[in-house]
Amino acid sequence: MLRRPDGTFNRDLAEFLDRKVSANTVPVDGVFSFDVVDRSTSLLNRIYRPPPPSPETAVDPQFGIIDLQNPLSTTEIVPVIIFFHGGSFAHSSANSAIYDTFCRRLVSICKAVVVSVNYRRSPENCYPSAYDDGWAALKMAPVGTSPTMLLTEQLNRALKCWGIFFYIRCLVAKTGPNRRRNWTEKYFVTIQDRDWYWRAYLPKGEDRDHPACNPFGPRGISLKGLTFPKSLVVVAGLDLVQDWQLAYVEGLKNAGQEVKLLFLKQATIGFYFLPNNDHFYSLMEEINSFVNPNC
Repeated sequence: MLRRPDGTFNRDLAEFLDRKVSANTVPVDGVFSFDVVDRSTSLLNRIYRPPPPSPETAVDPQFGIIDLQNPLSTTEIVPVIIFFHGGSFAHSSANSAIYDTFCRRLVSICKAVVVSVNYRRSPENCYPSAYDDGWAALKMAPVGTSPTMLLTEQLNRALKCWGIFFYIRCLVAKTGPNRRRNWTEKYFVTIQDRDWYWRAYLPKGEDRDHPACNPFGPRGISLKGLTFPKSLVVVAGLDLVQDWQLAYVEGLKNAGQEVKLLFLKQATIGFYFLPNNDHFYSLMEEINSFVNPNC
């Protein structure tokens, strides 16, 4: 119903089916959120943060509206997580309910600020639109006394010790390892699904050896000798395209980059939405350790 054979997408229906939630200055699950509009793209980025420590919150956990401009800490580094929601570059938004809930859990567990990027989606906006929007979110600058000042202050501190964690859902190149083709339709997605999304996202006339899809392929840029941030890559053992995800890890290792693999053998896609399984807690423990190192 959403993906059409001609490569177009039923955006109206997708938006109707996607439940959205508003930002809140009254805490939900102990987390505040607010939206900041990127003037260059007119897209909002949703920012989540824990409450600042104060005598009032220590005594009464049911605190109300606070001044969002107060820094979380003036003595310690507060992690800032730049979050790209899922949806194969075509679905969902920063204010989609499922990702709003996940970002709140990241804040609660990691004691971090989370910036959820509301990137432009395909097929209306192909590569590199989503990448550009993510980079713009990272470079957000303070304006007057807006809440963005909080974010920028924390970013300036956090970028002294940074890294990237991935749960990669879409990597599928033209050729190479894919021993899981017989899993198609068994675990929520098919090879045909992946084909459609990549055709929608890549520039017209490109194939899946494009570096955005196959970063270590024949057209990829070598990372050897580059200062690349450390990486945590999470792979679900029941993911149809796990071979490509594992190949990405090997590509980082072969380039001499620091990377840690979290392989969850019995997990399938979307496991991180449900805090009722051991895989969820394993993931959160790893992310917490990753963004709160002794650095």
